[in-house]
Order: sequence, then structure tokens, then C-alpha cells
Amino acid sequence: MARWHKTDKKSGVAIYNFKGTGLPQLPLQVGDVVHILESCDDWYKGYHVRHKGSEGIFPKSFIHIKEVTVEKKRQTENVIPAEIPLVQEVTTTLWEWGSIWKQLYVTNKKERFQQVQSMMYDLMEWRSQLLSGTLPKDELKELKQKVTSKIDYGNKILELDLIVRDEDGNILDPDKTSVISLFHAHEEATNKITERIKEEMSKDQPDYASYSRISSSPTHSLYVFVRNFVCRIGEDAELFMSLYDPQKSTIISENYLVRWGSKGFPKEIDMLNNLKVVFTDLGNKDLSRDKIYLVCQIVRVGRMDLKDSNSKKYTQGLRRPFGVAVMDITDVIKGKAESDEEKQHFIPFHPVVAENDFLHSLLSKVTASKGDSGGQGLWVTVKMLVGDVIQTRKDYPHLVDRNTVVARKLGFPEIIMPGDIRNDIYITLLYGDFDKYNKTTQRNVEVIMCVCDEEGKVMPNAVCLGAGDRPVSEYRSVLYYQVKQPRWMETLKVAVPIEDMQRVHLRFMFRHRSSQESKDKGEKNFAMAYIRLMKEDGTTLQDGIHDLLVLKGDSKKMEDASAYLTLPSTRQHTENKGGTMVRNSSVVGGLSVSSRDAFYISTLVCSTKLTQNVGLLGLLKWRMKPELLQENLEKLKIVDGEEVVKFLQDTLDALFNIMMEHSHSNEYDILVFDALIYIIGLIADRKFQHFNTVLEAYIQQHFSATLAYKKLMTVLKTYLDTSSRGEQCEPILRTLKALEYVFKFIVRSRTLFSQLYEGKEQTEFEESMRRLFESINNLMKSQHKTAILLQVAALKYIPSVLHDVEMVFDAKLLSQLLYEFYTCIPPVKLQKQKVQSMKEIVRSNLFKKQECRDILLPVITKELKELLGQKDDQQLQVQEKKYCVELLNSILEVLSCQDPASTYHHIQEIMVQLLRTVNRTVITMGRDDPLISHFVACMTAILNQMNNQHYSVYIETFQTSSELVDFLMETFIMFKDLIGKNVYPSDWMAMSMVQNRVFLRAINKFAETMNQKFLENMNFEVQLWNNYFHLAVAFITQDSLQLENFSHAKYNKIQNKYGDMRRLIGFAIRDMWYKLGQNKICFIPGMVGPILEMTLIPEVELRKATIPIFFDMMLCEYQRTGEFKKFENEIILKLDHEVEGGRGDEHYMQLFESILTECACQYPGIFNLVESFVSLVKGLLGKLLDYRTVMNDESKDNRMSCTVNLLNFYKDINREEMYIRYLYKLRDLHLDCENYTEAAYTLLLHTWLLKWSDEQCAPQVMSTEFQCSQTYRHLKENLYEKIIEYFDKGKMWEEAISLCKELAEQYEKEVFDYELLSQNLIQQAKFYENIMKILRPKPDYFAVGYYGQGFPTFLRNKVFIYRGKEYERREDFQAQLMSQFPGAEKMNTTSAPGDAVKNSPGQYIQCFTVQPVLEEQPRFKNKAVPDQIINFYKSNNVHRFHYSRPVRKGSVDPENEFASMWIERTSFVTAYKLPGILRWFEVVSMSQTTISPLENAIETMSTTNEKILMMINQYQSDENLPINPLSMLLNGIVDPAVMGGFAKYEKAFFTEEYIRDHPEDQEKLNRLKDLIAWQIPFLGAGIKIHERRVSDNLRPFHDRMEECFKHLKVKVEKQYGARELPDFDDKRVGRPRSMLRSYRQLSVISLASMNSDCSTPSKIASESFDLEVLLPKPVKAESEVTALQINPHPEVKMRRSKKRTKRSSVVFADEKTAPDIPLSEMKCLSRKYEFMSDTNLSEHVVAPQKTSVLKQMSSVSRSMPTIPGLTLSASAVAPDETIASHRLSQPVFPSTSDSDRKTFKKKKVNQLFKTMRISKVLEDGKQSVEHHFKSPSTDL
Repeated sequence: MARWHKTDKKSGVAIYNFKGTGLPQLPLQVGDVVHILESCDDWYKGYHVRHKGSEGIFPKSFIHIKEVTVEKKRQTENVIPAEIPLVQEVTTTLWEWGSIWKQLYVTNKKERFQQVQSMMYDLMEWRSQLLSGTLPKDELKELKQKVTSKIDYGNKILELDLIVRDEDGNILDPDKTSVISLFHAHEEATNKITERIKEEMSKDQPDYASYSRISSSPTHSLYVFVRNFVCRIGEDAELFMSLYDPQKSTIISENYLVRWGSKGFPKEIDMLNNLKVVFTDLGNKDLSRDKIYLVCQIVRVGRMDLKDSNSKKYTQGLRRPFGVAVMDITDVIKGKAESDEEKQHFIPFHPVVAENDFLHSLLSKVTASKGDSGGQGLWVTVKMLVGDVIQTRKDYPHLVDRNTVVARKLGFPEIIMPGDIRNDIYITLLYGDFDKYNKTTQRNVEVIMCVCDEEGKVMPNAVCLGAGDRPVSEYRSVLYYQVKQPRWMETLKVAVPIEDMQRVHLRFMFRHRSSQESKDKGEKNFAMAYIRLMKEDGTTLQDGIHDLLVLKGDSKKMEDASAYLTLPSTRQHTENKGGTMVRNSSVVGGLSVSSRDAFYISTLVCSTKLTQNVGLLGLLKWRMKPELLQENLEKLKIVDGEEVVKFLQDTLDALFNIMMEHSHSNEYDILVFDALIYIIGLIADRKFQHFNTVLEAYIQQHFSATLAYKKLMTVLKTYLDTSSRGEQCEPILRTLKALEYVFKFIVRSRTLFSQLYEGKEQTEFEESMRRLFESINNLMKSQHKTAILLQVAALKYIPSVLHDVEMVFDAKLLSQLLYEFYTCIPPVKLQKQKVQSMKEIVRSNLFKKQECRDILLPVITKELKELLGQKDDQQLQVQEKKYCVELLNSILEVLSCQDPASTYHHIQEIMVQLLRTVNRTVITMGRDDPLISHFVACMTAILNQMNNQHYSVYIETFQTSSELVDFLMETFIMFKDLIGKNVYPSDWMAMSMVQNRVFLRAINKFAETMNQKFLENMNFEVQLWNNYFHLAVAFITQDSLQLENFSHAKYNKIQNKYGDMRRLIGFAIRDMWYKLGQNKICFIPGMVGPILEMTLIPEVELRKATIPIFFDMMLCEYQRTGEFKKFENEIILKLDHEVEGGRGDEHYMQLFESILTECACQYPGIFNLVESFVSLVKGLLGKLLDYRTVMNDESKDNRMSCTVNLLNFYKDINREEMYIRYLYKLRDLHLDCENYTEAAYTLLLHTWLLKWSDEQCAPQVMSTEFQCSQTYRHLKENLYEKIIEYFDKGKMWEEAISLCKELAEQYEKEVFDYELLSQNLIQQAKFYENIMKILRPKPDYFAVGYYGQGFPTFLRNKVFIYRGKEYERREDFQAQLMSQFPGAEKMNTTSAPGDAVKNSPGQYIQCFTVQPVLEEQPRFKNKAVPDQIINFYKSNNVHRFHYSRPVRKGSVDPENEFASMWIERTSFVTAYKLPGILRWFEVVSMSQTTISPLENAIETMSTTNEKILMMINQYQSDENLPINPLSMLLNGIVDPAVMGGFAKYEKAFFTEEYIRDHPEDQEKLNRLKDLIAWQIPFLGAGIKIHERRVSDNLRPFHDRMEECFKHLKVKVEKQYGARELPDFDDKRVGRPRSMLRSYRQLSVISLASMNSDCSTPSKIASESFDLEVLLPKPVKAESEVTALQINPHPEVKMRRSKKRTKRSSVVFADEKTAPDIPLSEMKCLSRKYEFMSDTNLSEHVVAPQKTSVLKQMSSVSRSMPTIPGLTLSASAVAPDETIASHRLSQPVFPSTSDSDRKTFKKKKVNQLFKTMRISKVLEDGKQSVEHHFKSPSTDL
């Protein structure tokens, strides 16, 4: 077998899922990264990178190997992926997002889920592109930016940590970055992402990144690639492409000309797939135009009319309009739409409608409306590029190369660079007006333009039709057919060498063209026009429209320059000179001016060499007229800024030439200096700020005046001296603003001089410079009012000169001059400006030199200390604080970049002068102050840059130990505050970790100081040590260090970079504690909580190191007092808070026990105490952990259970404060569930701890809610009021009354507050009224068993009784119960399970309904108590419950199963009475009894009778009740068609055989007979009511029923004797009495032998008397349902429906059904009634109840059978409903037709709901009657 061997493949990714079949195979999922250790055949051995503990083998084919590099550190190998860092980052980001993405799916956050999915898809695609390595440089850069931007944005919205990057997008390494740089990087990143999120939210700008990038650059270019031109022309064409502003209807760029051949290809076939152009020089103004179009004007070159045949007789080569193509590129230009060099756009073609349509007019039409192109047009690609031509060639080499055509803007770009020499004149032929003269039709005018010299010679190649086309000597315009006023709007460029400009002019010839070639040859030029390009004064032709004179005459003469140059060229010219020339024109050269013809052109000069300004020209050519020099220099200030800036280089050259050529006199020095200041001031103007680069370039490359520095310095010094004397000097402020450039000129001039003369005159120069600075310093000392503004300007602008001065001047001397500059300003003057100025100094190169810092730093720190240390009365403004912190941060950043040896003393200077000042600033600032984070970063940076020596030195600077203690105290407090309330946003992980690392070092350094100076007894500082411990614990427990709470990626990142800082500080705390010696007692119990908090951190080594401190504390207290009660109390109190806060686990419990027990073994005296303490804590911790586990549980029941467990625990160990705390938690849980009754009982427990006393409340019995209560009485009163309010909401008025009575007694007999007493009695009265008048639905009780080991300990194998909510059905209750345990199995049996189930690992839940057993109520004994009062006690204050199920004994008679029907009854006793502080309690005991068939029959009969009585009671008290239910109840008993109940009893029990076999049952038989006899008068009373209320259509039904009753009465009275009821009249006077109650009192049957324990299930009985006609019998006797019989099935599966019947307020029709209603219909019906009975609001009216109450109330009745206590609904509630259908399908209705039956059924339902509504409204006398009669009791 092959062996395992090491492999060079170190890392791989799973590309398939590998399940693994147990050890040693390692299961893998797609994407898992594995570290490979060994290889063997087709297998690898290795481990999960994420779970290093899981090692195993996996198949090679499932793994994709990754390229890695291996770094060896000490013994360990560090595997680093070989991919570029960004790819690694994308990978880890996808891992992290992936797990969050799954969570979003689980929590159903659909929108965010889809958003994350989309971002992950983007990252995956981009990752592939990055890995491909095929992207061009610019695209790679752009992609990197997109990737980092997407990662940062995603991290932000997913609330992950912020990633900080450098300019290239690489992640910053905190170890290699200064704290300040790191802080600024975080700020910048946050701002970027905030911007990005804003942009994401405003969808107007999809490609925001490119938009912001575009808008930040001053120059832009548009790249256009013409892919194809699809158009049917048949002739050659010229395509003029340009940019167009539709709002101004103007072309804004040069044309790009493409010559397209008639064959459908470019004329030059080489240009195919190479038709690329860059429209450049676009500025931000162009970007902000509302609309920009890319337009293409198409001119065909050929015949006059396309329809003409192509024969030779037609003139060829005519340029005719053909059409235009237009594309809106506004969004591309503005960066809003994606511009991709691969995406092709189609620009539709719009032809001219008629051949004489003007192309320019067509453009305006087309841009305004879209037309159909018929598929003809241009295919182009467009992309926006940033930068000018040079920049784009560098950045986009794959798009823009040397061959790419450049089309410039018509006009200058926003920046003109000095080397960019341009001399373009753009001529636009606008329009003309030509008379036809002797022609019959208008002329076809063609304009021929050429550039001629003064002799009339045409200059070759001076005209350019468009970019990309060769220059030509003459230009022929487009021809419009027979148009009098042609509008050409054609722009051409004239390019003439600058030296020829003076002598050239433009000549325009006008010729008529004919379509016939023969005619055309004979045509001559019929007119001409001309214009010179330069004026006589040397300035260039002004931009704008020119109205040229049209000259007519001999065509030959037109070509003779001498003939026309003497004539005026423009109409304006003519007007200026008067008409003389015109009148004589005919004489001159045979040419005359035509007044009937007109011709207009416009010109635009884009020249860096030609000016249109006379003044500027005079200065530029000053040598020509030196006498005007002074005037021209002064005029410069009024020349338009744009013109000056355009000729910046020439202007500056002229100025310095003037200066140099007058070097021996100072005649022009001040004028030149002022002119220079004016120019520099212009460039400082925002409008021209882009020209800074031009000026810089000029100084470095073109400036050459070597002696200028002397003159400049002289004038500058003169100005400064004048101002410092307080004299008027107008240019000084402008001069100070221009100081930077003045010094640049000075320095450059001196440098050139030095190079030329090899350092000559250096001493003189330095002396001049020194004197210049002294003049500045004199200005700063000046006290004149005028000086203040100048001093501010000097402070602002002096720093800008340093960079240059330093190059030619000694740095140390310069620093000294600066030192004097700052020190000569009075201390409190201009502080803000000084700080700003110093900030600029610090950022200069000067400050990077050690010797300069030595001089400057003390003055800066002094200034900062004064400013930051100002007292409250001169509170620093935010702005000033900002300047201070920025200055300090700049200093620290500079120092962090220098060699530590050179900065040692400087750090020390800052530390000594400013550390405490900064600390105090941090302490006094609010945590929401916008600058707090800056100051904290600053403080962190100072501490970070301090080395060990610095700490030692700093400690020694304190004169006294009390000062040192103060410093340490305030530092500790500040650190603790900053750790608790982090000033940085929560996602600044790197910043927080760096701060922690710095703080940790500082804490440890200060701890050393404490050990040295404040540990000995004499010097021991308790408070200082206390602060240290609290700080250290706050540090160790801060959220940002709890690594186990982080994702795997974050955990690794922190662990690798910073390690686990908790261990370091934890061990330090331990060491410090043990050093305390006898001082330890000072920290008990104060430090117990913090140490506990520390030991609970889930880090094993830390726990092992710190838990022994507890034993040390116990020992310490024990040795002092003989016990450790303080420690114990504190730990119990704090443990509760800590565990609730999420700390602590099972492992901690075990460690706590083992370590403390082990420690105690060495001290036998304390061992027992420790052992009992450990077991106490263990018990508490167990309960607290249970509590914590369920507090996050959806199940409020579990939370309540655990809360009660804790309550009881704290009660047992007598911890009142904690007991009360959990009482209120329990109360709140109840209120959340609206369990007002339980909430009241919970609060009642608090009142039991209080007495009626006026003593002050002890703090431990107070609750935060009632802190205003001062005394016990006050608190108890407040509590009672709150409890009464809860009892009222829970309808527990009896309980509320008892509390009201207790309060009333206090008001009446103790505090004598009759006003409160009166309010109390009114409240009591209201409660009494509510008891009698308001319906209270009776809750059901459910037994629930939790079996199996899968349940938590507090539920496992226990049975509980739950109190249901109002109208809660068992099915709903059970469903809700099962939802809490989704894995549990529902048990379908009601018998207790065996050990196999109890010990199984699963979960089994058993749930069934039980009946409460009424408790003895002695005060009701022998009294007639209304049912409303009794009912309360039947289902409240109970702790005994019954559950009954039928069983078979002996032989079964198939004819009559009741003879062998026994009832097995289970009794449950709960730990506490219900309701109580919970809605459920555990069952503490269970017992079983059995009930005989005869007793069962008695219960059944008794229930039936009480049901009839209740129905009578109800109908007597409410006239509006529908008759339907009464009809069905009575008919079910009296109609012989359904008769059979009595017969069954007679057959079963009234036989000689039964009497002989059961002589002991004689009394019970008599009771049964008595009950049968009593049924007759009840039925009679019911039939009387029915007769009164029956409607006519039911009258036959009533008559039939009455007839049957007569027969029944005769039979029963004959067999069992007659019984009579007294006559009850509804209208009787006096207290209304319930018929039911009266009946009870009349009854003569003794109840002595009946008690609640042996009574039968009344629920079963309640059905039995109705079911008198049998269904056809099934085969099996067990499943028969006969007349007086309940389901005999041993598992009893009909609990719910039986129970419902019991609860219903009316005897519903579901208990009897007409013989011919189909079974299915009856099932349907039964379901309806089940629901109705469940939700009926008058439910308590007939709900059968226990007879035990009768036993207590009346011993008079001896002849009426009673139904014992727990009987009423005792049949088992099994989930299966099979039997219900048998019972519910018994006949109900009398025989009726089908239709009648349906109507009857519908009515029944409607009336039923009507009943439910009506029963809520009880009025006047009816109310009391009904309340007496509507007793839910059947306990007769």
C-alpha cells in the first residue's frame, strides 16, 4: 500500500461537496479552503482552514490547488495565497457576505437578500476578471476602484468593519501607518462611503464614481469611434461630426471629417475600423450644459440632383446637402450613463426634405423631434475620458494613440498650458443675400474661400475643412438650389504662420453653378468679398459677426489684390469712413460695392500669440513705443483678465524684460512690481485658479531674469517698511496675498544668477533676505490700527514662501527668523491665525529637519498649551479647537515619519507640555462633540510615540506624589470612559484596536509606577488602585476584544495582527492583586463584581489564572471576620447581572467548582464553608443559565418557568432584592401576554414582604417602578392599587374586593382618609355589580405531560395543569404548545406512559382537558347563593382536578351496554392553586378512583335535569332568545320516535336480578327513579314556555311534542310518582330568585352519600339523556353508541366535543339529529356547533358544573339526585374525533321535508349567533332574573 508523503501543494479549495463516511474522512462543502499536509495516491490529508481542529482525508479530484507562498516563522509555516491582495480580499469578503446572505434568507429579509446577492455576483465576476490578467492598465485600475468601492459599500450596509485603504486601494497596515494617518484614512473612507450611500439612494446618478471623477478634473475628452455608416446615397459623401448645443443652436467643437465613398466604405480604405476621434478641451462649463448632442452633417459630392443620370453632361463635384444624424450624449458627457468602448450606439439618419433645406435648420428640427430613420444611420462607440490629449494618450493608450484624430473645442480650454502654442482662426460662413439681377431664376450660389497675401497670391494649404482631413488651398461651400438667401453655417479653420498674419486676408468668391456641365464651364465669379485678419493697430480681427461688403465687377479684377484691397471690406468700415470711398469705388480697379447683395461671416480667434486688446499689445510690443511704456504698464490693470492670462508667458516676459533693460535705474521697478502683483492676483482668483500650473511652469522653464530678485526684494521691503510705520501703502495687501509667487520669482532668479555666476554674492543675498524678514517681523510688531489686517495676511501667506526660500537660504537661520516672526506677536493676539499659520509651517519641508524643529517646536507647543489651557470664562470656540488639534496632529504625523533618534526630544517636548492638556481637553469635551475623536486620536498618537524612557521621564516631571496620583487618576478615569463610550464609529475596527494596544501599554506602564510609588503602606492609595482595577476590567471586558463573538475572518484578522489582549491584561490584573498583600481587604466586596466579570470571559487560560483570586478574597475576608458573607452576597448579586448580560456557561461552572475546591483543600478550616458556597453558586448559575437560554426563546411560558425557579431560589437563600427584581420581570412577562390575573398575583408576593407601617422603606424592598414611595405604607398602597387594576382587567373582582377591603380598613381606622375611603367603596360597589352583571367565560384547564430526556430539566417527565385563556379550545392550546417544541411527538393516549418513553432521548407531549374540583366554601353552607357568585369558585382558587374515562367490566350486554359502563377517574393535585403567579403549576400528586354504572346513570340524569332547568331559566329571563334550542332539547326527550333513555335504565338497573345482586344500591336506585320523576315537571314548565313563544309555522311541531309529553307524563307518574314545582311568576315582587336555586331548596333527596370524589363524569351524563333513538348498531359492541351511553372505546377519543357540549350556554341541536339527516351533514353541523359552543359569550349559562357545591349549600333536598363535583366534562379529550360523529349524528329534528330541514338547519345557526349577541345585553329586571337563572352549575 502506498505511503503518505509530504507534498509541495499547500492549499486548495473544494470544488464539489464531499460528504465523507465518518472518520478519518473530512466532509467538505464547495468553497471550503483546506490546508494540505500529506498526499497518498488519490487522497490528500489536511484540515479546514476555518476549523483547524478538524483533520482528515479527502479525494484529490474534489480539490482545486491554489498557488501559495510559504513563510517560515520560528517553528510554524505561514501559508500565504499567491494571488494579488485584492483577489484575496474579494475571496474573504465573499465568505463573510455568504454567511450573512444565508441568514438574510432565513430571516426572510427579501430586499436585503437580493441586494447582497447582486453585490456578490458582481464581486465574483470582477474577481474572475482580476484573475484573468488580460485587462489593459486603465481598465484594471478602474476595476480595482469598482471592486474596493463595492466591498466598502457592502461592508457598510451589512454593518461590517470599515476597511481603510491607501490611494491605490490597498489595505492600510496599522503597524506601518501612524495613528494620525490611520485616523484620517478612517475619516476619509467613512465620508466616501456615506457619499456612495447617498448616491445609491438617489438613483439619478448610476455611475456616481465616474461622475465624481469626471467632475473633479478640469479637462475632459470625448472618444468617438465611427464603426459604420449605413445609407443609400450612390455618390461620395462627406460626414462632418461635431458636438452641438441645441439650446444655443451652435456647434461647439471642430468638425471631424470622414470622407465616405459611394461603395459604402471610407474613401481611404486604410481608415476602415480606424475612424477614431477625440473631441478634447471640454471643460466643466461644457459638462454643465443642459444638453449636448453628437451631430453628423452629411454632404454628398456629385450631381446637382440625384435624379439626374450619371452621364457626362451633368456637372459633377458639387457639394449638396443630404441630411443629418443626431444623438443625445448629455448623460455620457456628464458620467451619468455608462460609457463603454465596446458598446455600439446607433445614430439614426434624417434626410433633407427638399434639396434646398439648410442643414443647420434641419439640425434644430431633428434635435427637437425624433423621426424614423428607416434603419439608415451611423454606428458609433462613445466613451468619456478624463484629461487633455496628452493625459488621455498616457491613460488610455489602447484607445488614443498618435494616429487618433483630435478635434479641439471652438475656443480655449479652461487651462492654457505655456507650451500649448495655438494659432487657429475659425471662420463660419453664415448666410448671404444675392439678387438675381438679369437671371430669370435665383442663383445657385457657391462660395469659394481662400487665404491670400497682399499681392493676391493664394496661400497653399491654409484652409482646413475638419479635423482628420488634409488642409486645402481653397474651400467650396455647400450649394443650395435657387435660393436667394442661402444659410450655410459652415465652419472652417484657417491656420497661417504667426509671422504671415499681418499680410494675409481672406477672399470670398461667389459663383453661380449650373447642373449642365456645358453651361457650368462658362460661369464666372459674379461677385467677391474680402477681410483682413489683422487690424492696422496690430490687434487681431475681433471675434463675432462681420457684415462684408459684396464687390461686383470684372471677374479678372476680382483676383487682383491691388484692385480690391483699397476698397472697404465691411459695412461698418464704410460707415466709419463715410461714403466717399464707395462713391469713388467704381473708379478704383473697376470694382464697385453692391448695395443689393449681402454676405455675413463670423470669426473666432483661438491664438496664444494674437491679441485683440490694444493696451496689452502695447505692453507686449513696448520696445516699439517706449514713450508709452508707463501708460501701458498702468493700463494693464484694466485689461480683461482672460486676455492677460491667455498671454501669460508673453506678458511676464515683457515685464521682466522691462525690468532687466532698466536694471540700472528703478524708474519702472514699482510699476513692473505692481503689474506682476496684479497678474499673480488674477491667477489667485477662483476663475483662473487652473492657471497656477501655467505660472509654475513659466517660473521653472521660461523665466530667465537673473537680476530680478534684487529689484523685487527692494520693492517688497519698501512696501513692508512703509506699512510697519503706519503709512499708507495701497498695494501692500495685494502684495502679501501674492507673496508665494513673488518669492518663487525671487528664488528662481537668485538660483539662475547663482548658476550663472557660480554662487557669487551669496552673503549679500542672505543679508537682504534676513533684512526682508526683519521688515516682516517689524510689521508684526506694529501697533497701528491699519496693521492688524496686514498681520493676519502675513500669518496666512508667510508659510507658503518657505518651500522656495529654503532652497537658497540656510534652513536653521530661516527657522530662527520664523521663531522671531511668531514671538514678536503679543501672546493673546491673533491666536487663531497663529495656529493656522503654524499648521502650514509644520506641513512644510522645513519642519522635517531636526535642527529646525529644535527651534520651532517650543514656540508651537507653548502656543498650543496657552490656547488649549484657557479657562472656562474664555471657552474655546469649536473652530479654534479644530485648528489646535489639526496642528498637533500634523506635528505628530511629521514626527512619526522621522527617525526615532532625531525625534526623541521633540516627543518629550510634546509629552511634557501637552499630554496632560490634551487629556484634560478630552475629559471636559462631550462625547458627542464633533472634535472628540480628533483629540482622542491625538492623545493616542502621543502615547503611541512615547517609548519606555519617555514614560519614565514623564513620571519624574511631577513635583509631588499627590500631583502624580491626580494625573494617574484622571488618566484611568478617562481611559475607562473612552473604553466604555468609544468615540469612533463601531465599524472603525482598526482604529479601536490600535487605541486598545496603546492604552494597554500605557496601563501597564502606569501600573509599574503604582507598584514602585503607591504600594507601601505609608503611600498606599486605595482609590488609585481601585481605579486601576476597574479600568483594567473595563478594558478586558469591552465588546471590541470579545473575539469569540466575531466571524471567523474577523477573529483571524485580529488574532494575527494584535493577538488576544485580554490575556495580557488579565494576567497583569492577577499579578497586581497578589501584590496588594494586606491591602486586599480594602477591595472586598468592591472588586468582586469586576473580577467576576473578568473570570466569565470565555478564554480558558484567563479563567484558570483569575478564578483563584476569588478564593484569595474569601480567605482574606475569612481571616479578618471568620466568614465571607460580604463576598458571598456580592458574588450572588453580580452573578445574576453578568449571566443575564450573556456571560457564563457550563464550562465556567465546572472550572469554578474544581478550582475553588482545589484551593480550599489546602485550608481545612475554610473547606466546608467554601464547599457550601460553591454548591450555592452552582445551583444559582444553573438556574441563571436556564433563564438566559429561555429569555431568547419565543416561548414566554418557558421564560416564566425559569423566572419562577429563580424567584424561589432567591427566596430560599433570603435575597430579598433579587427576589423582588425577578418578581417584576415575571410581572412584565405576564403583561406582555395580557395575563393580568397572574400579573396581579405576582405583585401580591411583593406586598407580602411589606407591613402597614410609616417606617422608611428599606432599599432592598423597593422597586424601580415605585421609587417615589417613601414609606412601607405608601409603597404597599401603590402596589395594591396596581394589583386591583390588574385584577379588574382579569375580571377577578372577588380578589380585587378583598384587597379593597384591606385598603378600606386602613383608610377608615389607621389613616382616617375618608376621601380615599369613599373612592375605595365606590370601586368595591362597581366590582360587586360587575360580579352579578358581567359575563365571565369559564376557562378550561389542560393537563400537559412532557416525557422524554429531550426536554430541559424543568419540564422533563413532569405533568402540569395549565389554565386556558377565555374561549381557548384544546386544539388551539395544543397547537401552540407543539409549536414551541417542533421536534416533539404528540401522544394520542391519555394514560401515563411507561419508562421506555420517559427515558427515550426524544420529546413526547401529552395533552388533555381536566375538570377543576370546587374547594369547600364554608361561608356558603346552607345558604342560597346566586350562581354568578358560585361560578367564580368553580374554576378559580382550585388545585384539584379530575379526568374521567370509561372502562368495561364484566360481560357486555349488546342490547344495553350501560350495565357494564364504569368510569375511571384520575385526580391531580397541583403544587399551588390556580390561578396564581403562573398560568400553570406542576402536579405534585395523582390518584385514581372508579365509578359504577349506576352512579354514572344518576350523574347523567341529574345533568339532564339541570340542563332543562337552566334552559327554562334562560328563556324566562330573556324574551328575545330564539326558540330553536329549546324546541330541540324538549323534543329530544319527549318524542317517542327518539325515546329510549328510560328504557335503557329500566333494563339495566330496575330489574329484579339487579336488585337481588346489588342490595346495597337500593338508595341509589331510588335516587335514579326520583330524578326520572322530577324530569316531568321540568319538561312541563319548558313546554309551557315553548307554547307561549312558538311561531305559527312551528305550531304543528309543538302540538306533536305536547301530545308526546302527555303520554310520557302518564307513564312516568304511574311508575315513579308525581312531582310538582311551585309556581314561579316572572312578575313577582321582591328579590328575583333563580328557579334553579328554588328547585334546589325544594329538593328532598339527601346528598349525604354523594361526594365529589366518587361522582361520575357529568360530561358524559349530559349527553346521555338526549340520545334515546339508536342508530343501526355497528357489528362491534365496543363502538356502539346507544341511548344512555358514552363511547366505550378504551382510549376514549371524544373528549373535546363532549366538553364543548358541557360548556355551551344553550342546549344545542348537535346533541340530537333528525333520523333522516345524513351522517356527513351531521358531522358538518356538529363542527359548527363545536365552534359556536366554544366562542359563545353566554357560555356560563348552562355549563354543567360540580355538585359538591350543592353539598356545601343545601342539605335540604333529599329527593333530587345531584351531580357530584368534578363530573361535568370529565371524559377524555383525545385528539381523535371518530366517536364524536356517532354521538353527534343522533336524530335532532322532527320529521320534515328536505327543504324544511335545510331551512331549519340554517335558522338554527342564525338563531344561535343571535343568542350569542343577545346574551351580552341584559336589561332592567331581566338582568337580575337572568343572573340568578343563568347558572353554569348543574350541581343540583
